[in-house]
Amino acid sequence: MATRQDSPRVTAARWDPFRDLEDVYERVGQLMDAFGGPGRAMPAPLADLEETDDAYIVDIDLPNVRRQDVDLEMRDNVLRVSGEYKERRRSGMVRRRNRRSGPFEYAIALPGDADPENVNATLFDGTLTARVGRSSASRPRRIEVKGS
Repeated sequence: MATRQDSPRVTAARWDPFRDLEDVYERVGQLMDAFGGPGRAMPAPLADLEETDDAYIVDIDLPNVRRQDVDLEMRDNVLRVSGEYKERRRSGMVRRRNRRSGPFEYAIALPGDADPENVNATLFDGTLTARVGRSSASRPRRIEVKGS
């Protein structure tokens, strides 16, 4: 017989149907872009979006891209990263080339609680990590229950 102490702890999370729709919209957009849809003229680097209690963290693969070759901006809750993959000079004949070169662009619409005044980014080991803070009004807070 399971006692109260043996029962697994279940954390209730708020379900946001609009967040699910945003995810579907983003995935459909990525699929369209992969097949050369009209939404994007430049190739987009691979990226992940992570949501924490206080921030949105976007990790973008930018191998062999230097910090000075990347631009990052946020406008209307859209984080946009652009830059250029530069081809290195070679002394021999290139027999096969699979690496990208030329301009790139990645844009992602973040939820309304993203704070455009609280953004920082680092580029380390070929990964650009952009951290966009969330407004404090959207963070969960503990409410004390009073009683007799």
